[in-house]
Amino acid sequence: MTNRLASSTSPYLLQHADNPVHWWPWSAEAFEEARRRDVPVLLSIGYAACHWCHVMAHESFEDDATAAYMNEHFVNVKVDREERPDVDAVYMEVTQAMTGHGGWPMTCFLTPAAEPFYAGTYYPPQPRPGMPSFGQVLESIAAAWANQGDELRESAAGVVAELSQRGGPLQPSTVDEDALSGAVVSLLGEYDRKRGGFGNAPKFPPSMVVEFLLRHSERTGSVQALSMARATCDTMVAGGLYDQLAGGFARYSVDASWVVPHFEKMLYDNGLLLRAYTHLSRRDDNPRYREVVRDTAEFLLRDLGTPQGAFAASLDADTDGEEGLTYVWTPAQLVEVLGREDGEWAAELFAVTADGSFENGTSTLRLLSPVTDRDRWDRVRAALLKARDLRPQPGRDDKVVTAWNGLAISALAEAGALFGEPRWVDAAVRAAVLLLDVHLVDGRLLRTSRDGVAGTAAGVLEDYGCLADGLLVLHQVTGDVRWLDTACGLLDTALARFPVLGAEGAFFDTADDAETLVRRPSDPTDNASPSGASSLASALLTASALGPDRAALYRTVAEHAVARVGLLAARAPRFAGHWLSVAEALHSGPVQVALVGTSPELTAAARTAIHGGGVVVAGTPDSAPLLAERPLVNGAPAAYVCRGYVCDRPVTSVDDLVAALRPQRT
Repeated sequence: MTNRLASSTSPYLLQHADNPVHWWPWSAEAFEEARRRDVPVLLSIGYAACHWCHVMAHESFEDDATAAYMNEHFVNVKVDREERPDVDAVYMEVTQAMTGHGGWPMTCFLTPAAEPFYAGTYYPPQPRPGMPSFGQVLESIAAAWANQGDELRESAAGVVAELSQRGGPLQPSTVDEDALSGAVVSLLGEYDRKRGGFGNAPKFPPSMVVEFLLRHSERTGSVQALSMARATCDTMVAGGLYDQLAGGFARYSVDASWVVPHFEKMLYDNGLLLRAYTHLSRRDDNPRYREVVRDTAEFLLRDLGTPQGAFAASLDADTDGEEGLTYVWTPAQLVEVLGREDGEWAAELFAVTADGSFENGTSTLRLLSPVTDRDRWDRVRAALLKARDLRPQPGRDDKVVTAWNGLAISALAEAGALFGEPRWVDAAVRAAVLLLDVHLVDGRLLRTSRDGVAGTAAGVLEDYGCLADGLLVLHQVTGDVRWLDTACGLLDTALARFPVLGAEGAFFDTADDAETLVRRPSDPTDNASPSGASSLASALLTASALGPDRAALYRTVAEHAVARVGLLAARAPRFAGHWLSVAEALHSGPVQVALVGTSPELTAAARTAIHGGGVVVAGTPDSAPLLAERPLVNGAPAAYVCRGYVCDRPVTSVDDLVAALRPQRT
């Protein structure tokens, strides 16, 4: 028997292809082998940028004695959670139910019928207080299977039955004006007034919550909502979470003050945050926000762009097995690169001290005060980045994930249009072309590709929703109707394949013809990225505002979907940020701007003044559904501002357009 991961398109699985463990990919053949041998399945789930996944691999999976024991007593299955989010979701629910927490690497033990009977996360090679060693766990499970196999099978079947009883779609509950205002009040209760963000350590960038707060502030004038959004964005980019030299955001901060990040950089975080800072920058004339948008967009193109035209999944947390090695500095290192005068200036500016803010006297770079000398700032940053590029670099997971590329397409296209950067729009177009050429096969999406070669995993609901959303932004930015048509095709497929029958607005995360798992996942919560259902609802609402033939149906389904998350939004608004943003757009109309004729001035004004969730399309009356039957005014370009297809009179001046786009508050 040999390791079977060598032909995978997942860099994470390839990292384990040379392990002495006889890994199988997730497959029917693996479970058939477990039945043939009458042994349990050891399921290990992780991802390429995961620090503790690397740690457990080095400590246990590369150890010959441990591997030999695993091979003798188990069929060992390795899963990339980013490639198979459906498998990850099912067994993460189990792990959280059994242990009270989750995380990666995830370690589950299953019967040959894939039913779980024991679950955990990272296990060390030696026992620790309150934590057994990995070897002890293996021995206990193997002994229990040998002596109490029937009881374990019965227990596993009971676990699956209990989880199935917990399931079912959320009951409808209105997300009305009171619910939206109540969500802001609830968020205030969890808001960190001193350090920004929500909750304590570890602290994650709340990109979707920020988006909701911005939209709520735009619609209602709420000072509290805007203050929370702005202060959170300020503190994030001042800390080590943000890469002060190259742009881009790390996954989260290990402390509550945004000082030390978990250094992995994920495409989904940076796509979502790029869009949030883009929206903040059009509301707030702050050069720091514009700088963050520009640098983060360039980070996506430079560091995550693939030769085929799309965007890689992530950069690793580790460099040569050491977390943060690429990114941290000492005062002496700054002086070595910059010279005494600039080095000391940089140390003070970036809060790099002799004691250090990280490990072994090193510091992350933070920017706690405004830069007053821009020329010096540009010179110092360029020199430090050039020196940093000569250091060993973190690994890159260069698989292309459909949903996450959809988020990047949306962000780059919108930022490129607003900032007058056609390169960013062109990059979004290239990514969309790659996804449609490689990931869309016979009208159905695949989840991933690598080096232009499609993976085998089927697309899940978030792939359809996020990619459709990205294509709808491209339609608005380029005026090309093919993006609208393709997006609507994806939405129609999602509506046919993913709904929970008999529950309007409820959706499964996997299609009706997807691989059957012990449970069909359906998670409505927004976590690190939008849930599949909320991403679909967002795209449906946007498409409905752009005027295709099925606009009324799309809006109705979006309304039904939002109506199912009222309790979630009320009880846990931090995990309903994208849902709340969609609800805000529903309450706003959403606003539609149809720009007929060629007027760069009107187009720029519309993109700057549009409300969150609104749509802007420019072109000729026959170029897009939203523009149909909207003529020029006395031969001059005109803007039609509409809310739910109820339009104001057309305007031809920038001032009148901006006035027409002011929120209609009561």
